[in-house]
Amino acid sequence: MFIISNYTLAVVFCLITMICWGSWGNTQKLVSKNWRYELFYWDYVIGMVLFTLLLGFTMGSHGAEGRPFVEDLQQASSSSIWWVILGGVIFNASNILLSASVSLAGMAVAFPLGVGIALVLGVINTYLEAAKGDPVMLFTGVALVVVAVICNGIASGKLQAAKKESTEKAGNASDAVSANRKGILLAALAGILMSFFYAFVVKGMDVENFASPAVGKLTPYSAIFIFSLGVLLSNFLFNTLVMRFPFQGAPVSYSAYFKGSLGTHLCGMLGGVIWGLGTAFSYIASGEAGPAISYALGQGAPMIAAIWGVFVWKEFKGANKTVNSLLTAMFAFFIAGLALIVIAGN
Repeated sequence: MFIISNYTLAVVFCLITMICWGSWGNTQKLVSKNWRYELFYWDYVIGMVLFTLLLGFTMGSHGAEGRPFVEDLQQASSSSIWWVILGGVIFNASNILLSASVSLAGMAVAFPLGVGIALVLGVINTYLEAAKGDPVMLFTGVALVVVAVICNGIASGKLQAAKKESTEKAGNASDAVSANRKGILLAALAGILMSFFYAFVVKGMDVENFASPAVGKLTPYSAIFIFSLGVLLSNFLFNTLVMRFPFQGAPVSYSAYFKGSLGTHLCGMLGGVIWGLGTAFSYIASGEAGPAISYALGQGAPMIAAIWGVFVWKEFKGANKTVNSLLTAMFAFFIAGLALIVIAGN
């Protein structure tokens, strides 16, 4: 299987992870006008499973080192498999909440808040599970990311306050403001849950030696595939509940899923492919960079999502100078934080 053998390439893979994790939400935004996020999410998960299977039979099956994909699955212990499945279940619960938050509050709010919280708590959990890298540099970088998240939260609050004032002057209901508040709450809950999934996946992998992994442990390619199966299986519970008791709007039935166009379904699957690529690269890089640094760099995704939200989707259109200054500070702190996280692994 393909294995990374130097730190620089590991960082490159982590940066690709960051781009993927911060960009998949665009596929949801593209279909959001005519397609409920609950229906989108089924395509997203299907795309994830199919892509990770393809990755296993390609990158995971060719190379001089490590166990091939199928052989690795056959020798995996039940405990390793269940740890990874548990990680997939926890991730799925958090990601459904994050998707709901995107539909309510937008990418520029949901991702920095939700994934920012996941970054802080997740790095602590993962570092305690597999300590690697300079802890001072690592956690200083994480602290700067926290400041960036706070800047984003204040900017969002000021923008929503301005919108509420304008709607009240116009005599209109403040449904948009209420939806934004609900979106912020869901993003926070998503972040707390998301902070735990990576550490559970690491328990099922031999991150110390991908070239000659311990018997019973999983390698990145088998781990990401089993993880995606955990997401798929739990989706029948979590997403069914959300379809029946949605956070916003009327309940949606399974029959509605089959009324979507081919383009709509493919767009959702593309979202799953993008996320699956980013996650696979994070797992692959974790052997050289260490799980905590690999996770931390990937969770720089809020900066990417904020760029999409601010500059492409115009989610902060009409913002005043104070809000724009806060957004500028957010980007600066994110960049500085990520730089320190990279240095922590050298």
